[in-house]
Amino acid sequence: MLKRAITFMVLGVAASASAQTVMSAHTLIEAEQQHGSSGTSIEPASTPVPMLMTERDGWRLMLHGNAFAADTQQQANSERGRDAFFSTNWIMPMAQRQLGNNGRGGQLTLRAMFSLEPATVGSRNYPELFQQGETAYGAPIVDGQHPHDFLMELAALYDLRLSHNTLLSLYAAPVGDPAIGPTAYPHRQSASEDPIAALGHHQQDSTHIAFNVVTGGLTYRWARIELSGFHGGEPDEHRWAFQPSPNGHAIDSVSTRLTISPTPDLTGQYSIAHITSPEALYPGEDQQRQTASVMYHHSFGVKPPPSMPSMKMDDMAGMNMSTTMPASSSPMHMAAEPRTDLATTFLWGRARSLSDNNKENSYLAEALLRVASRNYVWTRIENAGRSNELLLSPGSPLPPNFAESPIGHVAAYTLGYDHDLPLGPRVLAAPGAQFTFYRTPQALRSIYGDTLTAEVIFIRFRLR
Repeated sequence: MLKRAITFMVLGVAASASAQTVMSAHTLIEAEQQHGSSGTSIEPASTPVPMLMTERDGWRLMLHGNAFAADTQQQANSERGRDAFFSTNWIMPMAQRQLGNNGRGGQLTLRAMFSLEPATVGSRNYPELFQQGETAYGAPIVDGQHPHDFLMELAALYDLRLSHNTLLSLYAAPVGDPAIGPTAYPHRQSASEDPIAALGHHQQDSTHIAFNVVTGGLTYRWARIELSGFHGGEPDEHRWAFQPSPNGHAIDSVSTRLTISPTPDLTGQYSIAHITSPEALYPGEDQQRQTASVMYHHSFGVKPPPSMPSMKMDDMAGMNMSTTMPASSSPMHMAAEPRTDLATTFLWGRARSLSDNNKENSYLAEALLRVASRNYVWTRIENAGRSNELLLSPGSPLPPNFAESPIGHVAAYTLGYDHDLPLGPRVLAAPGAQFTFYRTPQALRSIYGDTLTAEVIFIRFRLR
């Protein structure tokens, strides 16, 4: 056994000397048990997840993080074109442990997620043309994106293999992500180099920070069904405090999601939710939200690693690199980070008011291409339904008896590039820039103008 452990250590050192290693998975069940994203959302199993890892007293400890220091110039008529320097950021510590003999008691995962955006995003929102949703200083946010809460997630997850092909999962979080939509934009690979929120965020994945979330899921081979209960009200604009929304904290909303992953490179989902009073400015208005998405990831020119015997974590005490485990033990795999890979997301989201039946649809296509390890090129194309809140002056309160209604669709076309530079052994810094061109509906052209653009220059920092 000692000889085998030494062999694995030598292989691990050789691999880390030649290429940076990342978490990877081969199946839907393995991807779920790794819990490399928020909530119980899933990207394709082949998607690499860069993390710092170590082992302590039977616990696998991990740390994952991303931060942007960005300057944006928004080109539009009059007050609509704001400029600002800001930072979007988050960090995720996680601990996992196998329970029972040989992991047959299941796997426990404890995870938290924090953001300093309450301090690094001024005026309670950063500029983003045509973005809307939530409030700043009691007024609706117009042409801006709100910061995330300091505490984005605090969750416990339990996974139990009922058989080789069947997994039962439970998730409980005073602050967390219910089973709605795909992986939220801050955490999905196809959006990982873009410092700006998607325009369709509030039709697609704005529930990724919700209160009192409980989710149960059952997976068989390549299909998974989930049911969530949660509090539907969005957090208020006081982002530092751990507190419920203005209408309480009870579990009052429900969602369900079907996920399929027929291959390691492909994942799709459909979800539907009844959300009680999500917006603070419209406290009596409930929503039905639906999303459907397809995510694809593929690494080019990657050879599978040589086969090695399975090994228990107990046989590898003190090692920082895990290998393929038996089904009853850890699902953790490590692989060399791809030199060239492609990640894409195609996403539809709809929010329907249950008070007046008004609907807003949004459509998104994202693609991120990594070339020669350190170069990233991406695009985001959106068509997002907007409401008449955009007719209000930014920072002004809602007029008396104001009724929100759809006003048209905005199209946005983004192209960006950045390049990784090592900043010490565990941090990458990537200077980059992106450019966005907008097409405006007729009803908004007198306010915004005909030709609108936005530029963002930034440095992205990432743990590895």
